[in-house]
Amino acid sequence: VTCVLKITNSLDKILMVICGTKLCDEPAIPLTTGDVRLAQAQELWSTARDKPVKLRMETSGLGSEPPMTIHQMFLATVQKYGDYPALRAKKDGMWVSLSYKEYYQHARAAAKSFLKLGLERFHGVGILGFNSPEWFIADVGCILAGGLATGIYTTNSPEACQYVAHNCEANVLVVENNKQLIKILQVRDQLPHLKAIVQYKGELEQKLPNVYTWAEFMKFGANVPDSELDVVIDSQKANECCTLIYTSGTTGNPKGVMLSHDNITWTASATGRMINLKMAEEELVSYLPLSHVAAQVQDMWICMRFAGITNFAEPDALKGSLANTLREVRPTSFLGVPRVWEKMQEAMKAIGAKSSVTKKKIADWAKGIGLQASYNAMNGDSSVPWGFTLANALVFKNVRKALGLDRCRTCFTGAAPITKDTLEYFMSLYIPLFEVYGMSESTGPHSISWAEGYRIMSCGKVLTGCKTKLDKPDTDGTGEICFWGRHVFMGYLNMPEKTEEALDTDGWLHSGDLGKHDEDDFLFITGRIKELIITAGGENVPPVPIEDALKEEVSIISNVMLVGDKKKFLSMLLTLKCNVDDNGDPTDELTPLAVEYCRQHGVIASKVSEIVNKKEPAIYKTIQEGIDRVNAKATSNAQRVQKWTIVQRDFSISGGELGPTMKLKRPVVSKMYEEYINKFYAVCFSNPPPSPAPPV
Repeated sequence: VTCVLKITNSLDKILMVICGTKLCDEPAIPLTTGDVRLAQAQELWSTARDKPVKLRMETSGLGSEPPMTIHQMFLATVQKYGDYPALRAKKDGMWVSLSYKEYYQHARAAAKSFLKLGLERFHGVGILGFNSPEWFIADVGCILAGGLATGIYTTNSPEACQYVAHNCEANVLVVENNKQLIKILQVRDQLPHLKAIVQYKGELEQKLPNVYTWAEFMKFGANVPDSELDVVIDSQKANECCTLIYTSGTTGNPKGVMLSHDNITWTASATGRMINLKMAEEELVSYLPLSHVAAQVQDMWICMRFAGITNFAEPDALKGSLANTLREVRPTSFLGVPRVWEKMQEAMKAIGAKSSVTKKKIADWAKGIGLQASYNAMNGDSSVPWGFTLANALVFKNVRKALGLDRCRTCFTGAAPITKDTLEYFMSLYIPLFEVYGMSESTGPHSISWAEGYRIMSCGKVLTGCKTKLDKPDTDGTGEICFWGRHVFMGYLNMPEKTEEALDTDGWLHSGDLGKHDEDDFLFITGRIKELIITAGGENVPPVPIEDALKEEVSIISNVMLVGDKKKFLSMLLTLKCNVDDNGDPTDELTPLAVEYCRQHGVIASKVSEIVNKKEPAIYKTIQEGIDRVNAKATSNAQRVQKWTIVQRDFSISGGELGPTMKLKRPVVSKMYEEYINKFYAVCFSNPPPSPAPPV
């Protein structure tokens, strides 16, 4: 350290000073990247922000690789690929790039500014805004300065922002714009640790004490010596906490998932190597919330480890602009939550519905070939059906190009369950979707599907270097999925009881998910323990398979939630597919596909309310027939749906029914639609009726 400081101090005099946000071209003095930095630790878990943990090191293989800090991983990439592009974003309609060298310099400048603003060791820097280079620079800068990088969902209320900021003891909050700034100002007096706020987009609408623009912030630490920052960086250990991921908090306050440097650096490396990523060849689009572990690990950390390019989508990505960004960027990898893939599917089906009869026949013929070819590839058969070359030229290549996926080697889906219908739809276009499974507490991925190893409806195979255990398996081989590996989190910040619930005495992480393996060790998720509906008769019913089955049977249905816990029979809340407005909120207007569905059944309707208010007989009849078909496949009477109703408004993130990755928040929906649910069970039968009751 002394040698490094002497070299740094002597070169401080000749390094160019920071001017605005334009930084010097030469990288700061590199610190050693090869040495292993670990703090003494006896336990595998911790709930204190400054307490290190013992790593789950293996004696050989990927799990035995030397631990690394974030700075060590970053610097290794900068030293070899410093002039390669790292971050790209649009400014005034034009793409602007930062190289890895510039990214590193900006992160150091941010780190110095955080130190000067008074960031204390192991205190939080909360980041509240849409994905951008500034988001990355603030996150990495916080870590280099010894803080805990903490993403906050942009959809959070002021109260929810206050909880996270207070829980992580944030010294600084970085917000995107005035809209997010207002939230923080409303709760500022309830944040005793807060010293400064930084707004990274636009000018401040009013000058306030300790509130800075991004340009002001980046200049703020210019006179902090590099040596001061280097001392902080060099003191960091791979088994110490550097990042907090807050869970969505569907059943109470969110929990702060503590991730160590090693959690992140090891997982990024192991994931990329398992799916055969090549250095400086990957390019992706960042649009999913970075406060969620899936987006953060892929967009920020895996990209950094493999010197990839992260392109930032526009803030209205999920309202329609994502399609344009994909076509411009043409990523080599793309991660979509199931709802994104479903929206693509619906859009393509709507276009197909308007095609001529001849084009429809060609498309149907090609999709039949594509589905067979995809299944062949999945099963390790390299042969393709007759006509594949022509189908590829006429349909598949054009579809990939139209979607912006013509360079895409891997299309991933994760963060929520996806239906077989959607998977097979994309397989029919020769675009296999690879499922990834994991959780915040496993630093993202635990099992991965990829081109060399996938099965439809499976989440793939365990991440190389990690282990899976099925706890208390039943006669079918289904048990609770438990994780072991260097991706397993440190613990929940300041929540020892919750941590002990998640980690058993041997250090295995209990996921709360139920699953089983097939003969080839592919993992299949069968349900979630907390989501299991236990009927009055004591039968366990996993809701997702029944919900997905109905969505496949009746294409006008958007969202489904099965209810019936402690009740004598099952019921369903349904929503219909509708358009969303510019804010992403559901409207009363049916989607073009839903309108077409109505037309096919002799109904002229363009609004959800027209169907619900009239209880449109033809549409209600098709839904009941779909439920009858699902019931016919039920394994027992207890798994048959007896009642259902359509609610007027589709579920959404803004409405509170869906989480940030569009996963159904069951406790919230149950409370919101309590009146509907109570009506299902207002009349109790001594025995369930022999045939389904009419809809409520």
